[in-house]
Amino acid sequence: MNAIAGIEARPSVASSQVLQVRELRVELAGQIDVLSGVTFSLQAGEILGLVGESGSGKTTLATALLAHARRGARIVGGQVEVSGQSLLTLQGEALRRARGSLIGYVAQDPATALNPALRIGSLLRETLEAHQTGLDRAAQRQRIVETLRDVGLPEDAEFLQRFPHQLSGGQQQRVMLALAFVLRPALIVLDEPTTALDVTTQAHILATLRRLCKSLGVAAVYVSHDLAVIKDLVDRVMVMYAGRLVEVASREALFNRPAHPYTRGLLAAIPDVAQRRELLAIAGHAPAPGQRPPGCAFAPRCARRLAGCSTGEPLLQDLSSQQRVACLSPHLQPLTPIAQSPVLPVAEAQARTPLLEIKDLNVAYDRQVLFDVSLRVAAGECLALVGESGSGKTSLARAVAGLGENAEGELRYAGESLSLSARKRDGGQRHQIQYIFQNPYRALNPRQTVFQTLSAPLEHFFGIKGDAARVRVDAVLKRVSLPGSMASQYPHSLSGGERQRVAIARALICEPRLLICDEITSALDVSVQASILALLRQLQEEGLTLLFVTHDLGVVRAIADRVLVLKLGRVVEQGRVDAVLDQPQAAYTRTLLENSPTLR
Repeated sequence: MNAIAGIEARPSVASSQVLQVRELRVELAGQIDVLSGVTFSLQAGEILGLVGESGSGKTTLATALLAHARRGARIVGGQVEVSGQSLLTLQGEALRRARGSLIGYVAQDPATALNPALRIGSLLRETLEAHQTGLDRAAQRQRIVETLRDVGLPEDAEFLQRFPHQLSGGQQQRVMLALAFVLRPALIVLDEPTTALDVTTQAHILATLRRLCKSLGVAAVYVSHDLAVIKDLVDRVMVMYAGRLVEVASREALFNRPAHPYTRGLLAAIPDVAQRRELLAIAGHAPAPGQRPPGCAFAPRCARRLAGCSTGEPLLQDLSSQQRVACLSPHLQPLTPIAQSPVLPVAEAQARTPLLEIKDLNVAYDRQVLFDVSLRVAAGECLALVGESGSGKTSLARAVAGLGENAEGELRYAGESLSLSARKRDGGQRHQIQYIFQNPYRALNPRQTVFQTLSAPLEHFFGIKGDAARVRVDAVLKRVSLPGSMASQYPHSLSGGERQRVAIARALICEPRLLICDEITSALDVSVQASILALLRQLQEEGLTLLFVTHDLGVVRAIADRVLVLKLGRVVEQGRVDAVLDQPQAAYTRTLLENSPTLR
């Protein structure tokens, strides 16, 4: 069910070697390694997937390929050669020129990576002028037109005059691709570039990337936490854990016969749009830098650990010409299908008085974004809102939370009228209806510790503070798979997945009856996502009602009882999740399903 599968057949990979990495090591102060012993190579036109949980070292490796390390870290050993040029020996102007002409980079969030003060045409011209001074104006214009056409963007003057904020998320990400490919680099590094995109836009971006890499002979390293997303994109996969490579395999070998227990754990945690199945989160946590246990770092979380796993660190060994694994007890058999999980019955819930009713909701900003939307959500039910970017999902969710503007319509909660403005709701309604935002970095106060963030609503709504508040904070952190020690941390010191879990904990500590989740799993690695979805399912069984906004139909299959499909502000289809996903009636729903990544 992925658009990438329908693009042109894969040509044979060119024989020229583009990237050679040898024994790369990155350290924090005190000789604490965050990356060690990384060795691999990449051919022209080859796409390499780099996967692992948050904190595994993926982004550290990706940025090290550009001879860069984050603040507080240093590249202390190894070699990175791109087209025969050693990047780690370059400094100053020579290194700046190599970053662009030799190697391109596409960041995760284009909204923060693109200069908001420059028009799209200026961004592209500035990039060419900085790196390819030999091009005259006519050649620059021709290169820009060709690149925009390659990435599927308009090349007309009107588009080039736009600012980044005037583009959709998908267009912004295509601009990021254009900025990388306009210089025709030998290598491009992409750090989770489709995380926040809807499935249709994601499929188009991935298809565009593959076509450009194969047609231009550009090698690519694609960083992701989701193996399902890269299944039809990459030629090879590298799996990282705690700063080490634990498995390197061809796409076919890894998905048919994953050898490392960690790789199998990642695959077992991924929700699949094709079927509802039990999601198995990997128990425990990855060790932080400086806290690696002796021997295999994954051993404390591994059901196959042997006595020797705690004495010596396993090195990558050949299982075949297509697969290498660092494990004393690797899996040698093909992957067995994961048991299907039954869809919970919702007919009984639907017969009860609904907790939330919406009738004829209209929302307008500079234009109307929702048109006469009506729905009912029963207590203990999970209703998923799906659709492409711009479909009105978040506008609907914010209106229910009382955060929308220019909204008209009727809302009823627990049988009583509910104001469209949160300020006009009483304290009970405000703490019972909680909203979890998509971007936790913007939702959390950077000047407050996790404890201050979580204890504030306890005091505000329930008058709980002091030792009693600390007990409640520790308990809610445990529920979202975070250690109690996290309470003293500030948001900037947490990973994206950890920040999202804190945002979820802040909502849960308010003891809500209705929880509105706005793309809350898009930034989480698959194992944490599995544990969060299991937590939400458990809370739902205890009576919590969920309004779940997402672009991931695999997540919808895993958690939702019913699904409502929005297109351009209008409801085009709704019903039980198995009926809508297995037998969609609307052409729009079928398009979403066709573009959804699947492991099958």
